[in-house]
Amino acid sequence: MTQAILTLNAGSSSVKFALYRMSECDLSLTCHGKIEGIGTAPHLIARDAADHVLADRRWVDGAALTHEELLGPLLTFVDVHLGEDRLAAIGHRVVHGGLRYAAPVLIDAAVFTALEELSPLAPLHQPHNLKAVRAVGALRPGAIQIACFDTAFHHDHEAVVTRFAIPRIWHERGVRRYGFHGLSYEFIAERLRSLDPALAGGRCIVAHLGSGASLCALRDGRSIDTTMGFTALDGLMMGTRCGAIDPGVLLYLQRAGMMTPDAVETLLYEQSGLLGVSGISSDMRDLLASPDPRAREAIDLFAFRVAREVGAMLASLGGLDGFIFTAGIGENAPLVRAAIAARLGWTGLELDAAANLAGAGRISTDASRITAWVMATDEEAMIAHHTATFVTGARGS
Repeated sequence: MTQAILTLNAGSSSVKFALYRMSECDLSLTCHGKIEGIGTAPHLIARDAADHVLADRRWVDGAALTHEELLGPLLTFVDVHLGEDRLAAIGHRVVHGGLRYAAPVLIDAAVFTALEELSPLAPLHQPHNLKAVRAVGALRPGAIQIACFDTAFHHDHEAVVTRFAIPRIWHERGVRRYGFHGLSYEFIAERLRSLDPALAGGRCIVAHLGSGASLCALRDGRSIDTTMGFTALDGLMMGTRCGAIDPGVLLYLQRAGMMTPDAVETLLYEQSGLLGVSGISSDMRDLLASPDPRAREAIDLFAFRVAREVGAMLASLGGLDGFIFTAGIGENAPLVRAAIAARLGWTGLELDAAANLAGAGRISTDASRITAWVMATDEEAMIAHHTATFVTGARGS
């Protein structure tokens, strides 16, 4: 009987999943998919490793269905798909691990409570991550559930990198820079070791550019700095999030704009970024296709903010050997990559136009002083790896 690992990456309106079979030395993807449209018209679609459709189910009148009610059919599908094989554990992406959790952890009642207490630090993500944990616990009370954290990869930053210039008492209470997208950065660091070992041992900046966006400075494959801080709101401009902003703006919004903290939170997390600047869409694909000058302004600001933050990462690294684009925009928007690279020409970064348009592998010219890559990230594979390692380690202890 073969054992399997299920990974869940739950958001407010979707749950991404992937199923891996475990062997003695490897994990193999057997199927993947998502439940999307949660809260409106849920749609479950599952595909095999070759992207052939295995399941396609819609709930036209399912706006009121909960995560638990939707994960039930998913778990049933997994059982049928596995046949005689056994589901060993379920690995969850959990955005925030706080100071306590620097490695994957078995989720029990105490851990769940501790993770709930971190929800104010990641309000767009943590509560929804935990909805999936709670739903699985209700549906499969005996299931082994493992939390894998986006903050863990950045946990060993030097103290000076983690501090805000505020009274020490607040730092001691956990008001510090944590960093996010760690599962993505960890995957890219591991992948780079096989693709370009010399570069992996050097100084790299990874640009995780999607609806959420950040940069990570890697030295010898380890995170030494990143643009996100106390929350996933900091740093780069994103789909609906503003990124770094003068704190005085927040005071002004509350005093002059008479906005409540909840209203400010909604503005910064859900109404800003590409959507706020363009007034059109939070989706880079829509903006690239639009003739509206406001769309161009949003794209230009996005590229400017990335290039500006690269300067900060360069200061932390003391130089640069490689630059990696990843995630939805990073992997699929050659015009955005070109705009960012043009602003970084002073570093010696030079893209090969044809390779950049193709959008896979190395995209820098032979003459470029900085090696540039486009690499697909795979957070689910990283979650599966951590979960399998935890399960096999527990079994062997």
